[in-house]
Amino acid sequence: MFSIEAVNDPERRDVVHARLRASNAEHSSVIRALAGTSARDAVPLHVFATGPDGELAGGATGHLQWHWLHLELLWVDPRHRGSGLGSRLVARAEEEARTVHGAVGSQVETWDFQAPDFYRKLGYELIATIDDYPPGVTDHLLTKRFGS
Repeated sequence: MFSIEAVNDPERRDVVHARLRASNAEHSSVIRALAGTSARDAVPLHVFATGPDGELAGGATGHLQWHWLHLELLWVDPRHRGSGLGSRLVARAEEEARTVHGAVGSQVETWDFQAPDFYRKLGYELIATIDDYPPGVTDHLLTKRFGS
């Protein structure tokens, strides 16, 4: 008989994580080849813009993993929205991901009231939607493949 419990246990979580990574490497030559490389490990990528007054005007944050940029946050101060600053922040993050880290693409999650159309204009393709995540909101996953 099994004893199943819901408990926050970092030590057992790490064991499960290590065993899953080993199982994945056993079943995938791609994952096996990436094991132990920097491509496997998440590398932070942050891009910030400051205005003439030295104040933070916007920022894009994320990380690189598996040769992909994962954009996590994009924020532009309301005083600078509509100026193209958001597009420039994303473009700079993509450039850094491609040229410095060898990224092949980018992915971003955004809610329906945030910026799905903004990302489409930047060349991102809608891959998936989740309705009511959170309740009353639609979550969108978009990706963009970088050209050679």
